[in-house]
Amino acid sequence: MKTLVKTFAAAALIAISTFAMAAEGPGSKTEKATVNLSTADFALEHYIAVMTKGESAGVEQLFSEDFSQKVQPFNTKANSRSEVVKYLKKQKGERLNCAVSTDIIEESADNMIAKVTMKFENFSKTDLVSLVREGNNWKVSKSINSYK
Repeated sequence: MKTLVKTFAAAALIAISTFAMAAEGPGSKTEKATVNLSTADFALEHYIAVMTKGESAGVEQLFSEDFSQKVQPFNTKANSRSEVVKYLKKQKGERLNCAVSTDIIEESADNMIAKVTMKFENFSKTDLVSLVREGNNWKVSKSINSYK
């Protein structure tokens, strides 16, 4: 009788934990995670982690609603916020093999412009990143990418 009770108790615990995990859904922890973007430096650091280390926590929180990205290798291509967020979520966990350097070009109480250079083996990518303060958080509002 004791083994029967233990078996039912174990089955009940397994069922409850399975239902609890299913209710969360796949990836919901990552998408709901909040990231500290209270300073421009934190936001820039998180931007670099998202772009180069495959970080996906808080990726939607990082970009302003009117975010745009322009890519300028030969002819200018523009990407919307939703396109960039979707792409970065697919790149979750993908690390780029590059050296990263940053330079703050301009900084004020509510705006920052930074130059992020990613040096790969055969080329380099430069991002001019505009960050703005929205309420208590900093967000990336624009990114202009060029390649050499």
